[in-house]
Amino acid sequence: QIVLVSGHLDSWDVGQGAMDDGGGAFISWEALSLIKDLGLRPKRTLRLVLWTAEEQGGIGAEQYYQLHKENISNFDIVMESDEGTFKPSGLGFTGNAKARDIVKEIMTLLQPIHVTDVYDNADGTDIDYWMRDGVPGASLRDDLSKYFWFHHSQGDTMAVQDPNQMNLCAAVWAVVSYVIADMEEMLPR
Repeated sequence: QIVLVSGHLDSWDVGQGAMDDGGGAFISWEALSLIKDLGLRPKRTLRLVLWTAEEQGGIGAEQYYQLHKENISNFDIVMESDEGTFKPSGLGFTGNAKARDIVKEIMTLLQPIHVTDVYDNADGTDIDYWMRDGVPGASLRDDLSKYFWFHHSQGDTMAVQDPNQMNLCAAVWAVVSYVIADMEEMLPR
């Protein structure tokens, strides 16, 4: 059984793609690194996917889906960060009411960093295939007020990234992915 965390590489053609979506790739990697460094071993596999070709029609995501869809019942949740890694506020979530209640309970663990909201509908080109087939999905929600200042521009460089905000995003990703991966049962569908 698999809990999938992910980001993709896309707008490197004009800038460095640091925010869009290098930040999402980085926090996904960092979340799993944190879990490993803490010596935590969840019941399910945590899998990191760094998607390719999102801007070219989601070709990488479609290929991954085609290769793994026969095991769809083993995918517990698919998580994607694709809206920057600014100050996080919560998660967008797609899934049934019982699964949403579980995710809301998990988010209460993040009260110390003030990131507890669960919004309707996860967004993510790379996880859409899975969500359409009933796999619960989550997407990071953060402060988008500066996102389009840098989105797909020469200004999307490492200077845009705030290490403290990225650490908060990685913490959200680590807590949510680990708790779901370590629950007795998979999220209800």
